[in-house]
Amino acid sequence: MITAIFDLDGTLADTICDLADATNFALEKLGYSVHPYESYKKFVGNGVQKLCYRALPDDKKNDTEKLLEIFSEYYGGHFLDKTTLYDGMKNCLDILRENNVTLAVATNKPQNFARQIIKKLLPEYDFIKVLGGCSERPKKPDTAVITEIISELPEDNHVFMIGDSNVDIQTAKNTGIYSIGCVWGFRGREELVNAGADFIAETPSDIARFIVK
Repeated sequence: MITAIFDLDGTLADTICDLADATNFALEKLGYSVHPYESYKKFVGNGVQKLCYRALPDDKKNDTEKLLEIFSEYYGGHFLDKTTLYDGMKNCLDILRENNVTLAVATNKPQNFARQIIKKLLPEYDFIKVLGGCSERPKKPDTAVITEIISELPEDNHVFMIGDSNVDIQTAKNTGIYSIGCVWGFRGREELVNAGADFIAETPSDIARFIVK
């Protein structure tokens, strides 16, 4: 058996503009300067609370919860305004499905948003679980989310964690599974190589090639 566990932001879908717009909206509401989209590629990856913390000025970190509250309300109505799948991702998933690879999602994005995005952008694919950030389990790189996904699957299972950041690669290492780093995401090749990714994917088709072979 083979299982492919995908990160969401920066891996399956380009979500950075909606995340940035929501954070910038909240920053403006609190009277703080906003950031360009490119800056948010370094802010994301560890959940929305950490995103809000990183976006605030160094001397205003105590406003993280205020920023998070405004962000969450705005993002709830705008999380699919600009979010799109990466080119070639559906073809990758088609190949995996044709080869009986089990599909799942493990992300630090709040679980309710993650499930809505997957349902909207990838309704034709059967993900056995779509797990995101919630109070019931710690975030990646903790192993809890991967363990929950694979706990009900056969032990004879080759598992791949696919993501765009060192968080995903470290999650795979902590869990003892294979890792695939996606260079088209938010962090780039250097971070993935330095994190020790088992494979580096230049395009989504590389993911399918690595896994199916």
